Amino acid sequence: MPFSATVLTMFPEAFPGPLGVSLIGTAWKERGLWSLDTVDIRGFSSDKRGFLDDTPAGGGPGQVLKADVVARALDSVDAAGRPLLYMSARGRPLTQARVKEWAAGPGVIVLCGRFEGVDQRVLDARGFEEVSVGDAVLAGGEAAALVTIEACVRLVPGVLGETASLEQESFEDGLLEHPQYTRPRTFEGLDIPEVLLSGDHKKIAEWRARKREETTRERRPDLWSAHLAKLQAKGDQARNK
Repeated sequence: MPFSATVLTMFPEAFPGPLGVSLIGTAWKERGLWSLDTVDIRGFSSDKRGFLDDTPAGGGPGQVLKADVVARALDSVDAAGRPLLYMSARGRPLTQARVKEWAAGPGVIVLCGRFEGVDQRVLDARGFEEVSVGDAVLAGGEAAALVTIEACVRLVPGVLGETASLEQESFEDGLLEHPQYTRPRTFEGLDIPEVLLSGDHKKIAEWRARKREETTRERRPDLWSAHLAKLQAKGDQARNK
């Protein structure tokens, strides 16, 4: 059964967006390796005026999407064992580890909020996992949903082709990816590092490993600390055997 993504949104016209192009789009439209559908939340309002939201309980600015409307939209979908994700700035960070888990399953159901968010009761009652794609606030969850689905779909077997390229990417082993280069040999006074042109695969591998460590240490000290802790734990385990 192919990976299936369903998006609950007020703006279904935002999809497929980048999910419909290149290898990922071909894998969906022509090869059937995954599927995407949207559910328009606006169709589930019981208000004759079509309102989906109301003022926040306790006062404050903005509007909140109503629990009953979101629940009806969700109930129209065959969950089929798929996890429920709510894109939220206060959610747990999106990580490659979580993406790999979702990609290996039947798919995901993604809820896109708007305004001040969604009534917490429907999130709690239905078991949504809140997911954040970064420490920034967006106008709605659609862009974050696109990011999350793309991260999953590209790991579905056959979508991108070369599994070796996936194994060497950022986050796969806790480190960021090394820099990449291609022709021309010189660009605006900058040369491709000589070691990459040497043909010495051992030296190239060593250079790439060193660059991955340097990049991670400089740009993501949190990941670097976790990497060092992992190495320490492995060392301790080996010594205790």
